[in-house]
Amino acid sequence: MSSLDQFAHAKLADLDAKSLRRTLKETRRDGAVHAWRDGRRLLSFCDNDYLNLSQDARVKQAAIAAIESHGTGSGASRLVTGNHPLYATLEARLAALKGTEDAIVFGSGYLANIGIVPALAGKGDLILVDELAHACLNAGARLSGARVVPFRHNDLGHLTDLLATERTQFRHCMILIDRVYSMDGDLAPVAAISALATAHDAWLMSDDAHGIGVMPKEDPSLVPLQMGTLSKALGSYGGYLCASAPIVALLRSRARSFVYTTGLPPASVAAAIAALDVIEGDPEWATTPVVRARQFTRLLNLPHAESPIVPVVIGEADAAMAASERLLAQGFLVTAIRPPTVPAGTARLRITFSAGHSEADVLALADAVRAALP
Repeated sequence: MSSLDQFAHAKLADLDAKSLRRTLKETRRDGAVHAWRDGRRLLSFCDNDYLNLSQDARVKQAAIAAIESHGTGSGASRLVTGNHPLYATLEARLAALKGTEDAIVFGSGYLANIGIVPALAGKGDLILVDELAHACLNAGARLSGARVVPFRHNDLGHLTDLLATERTQFRHCMILIDRVYSMDGDLAPVAAISALATAHDAWLMSDDAHGIGVMPKEDPSLVPLQMGTLSKALGSYGGYLCASAPIVALLRSRARSFVYTTGLPPASVAAAIAALDVIEGDPEWATTPVVRARQFTRLLNLPHAESPIVPVVIGEADAAMAASERLLAQGFLVTAIRPPTVPAGTARLRITFSAGHSEADVLALADAVRAALP
């Protein structure tokens, strides 16, 4: 066995001992809220497709038509040959939705964040990032070469102190937050953080991956850098930034994860445009995931849900895995989330609700979770 394989085996053994090893499970989605795994049809509560639009006939037909017109791939980097006509439509729609002058689409949300942050901040700058912000915001911050300082989650006092003690030592400052935190489902105090950013000449960037389509629109005057994804409520794939025209123009030249990678396939772009049509055509329906989440939290006497994401914190990784397996045995697909995705000692069931879940589905899940908890 080579030293490389020995290294991998040792690392895997350590992960196994801590119940932290990840494995892929073959799963086939079946309509809006069901999935097949190991020959069983399960009711799924672990999907970020909050409006089930990846399964919507209108969205799928738009993707098929785009393939017929434009092919399966974009061909190259958009700056070289990959800017098929649908891109301009999608970027204009996103900018209109978010109330900004322009928008830029990336290959994924992760690619967006590791491109945007280093294009705007670098050595001699300061980045303050919420300690629970998504991994890709942290990755972008670290890649920038700026000084990176985390602040306690949603702690305005800690952020205020850091701005007071650190800001004047640096040329520029960015503040990075999630609008909806993906593992806890809580919301950032955007207005208060925006006021602090303005007072200290800091640039606020919000990751709205889990908010677009299912949460009220952000005030563009509060957040100059509105990032998000096309892969959750919009049911497609890709990432974006909505911002002023000069910022977007700069990113088209300087964001390395835009310049040096192939553009999104036409089908993904067309699907996102169609999803926006569906959402804008029925805004009340788009609120259903949060309604279902709140029904669940009432049934289990959990904190009031602020988004479609509800965590049931268990503690240790092996206990969370066991609870997930007990739910699976009852016909529910609910994933256990373990460190390092969440802090040590906070392994949990991460439960997500969609517009396709019925009240009866939520009631059945609540009963099953009660029985599954240690």
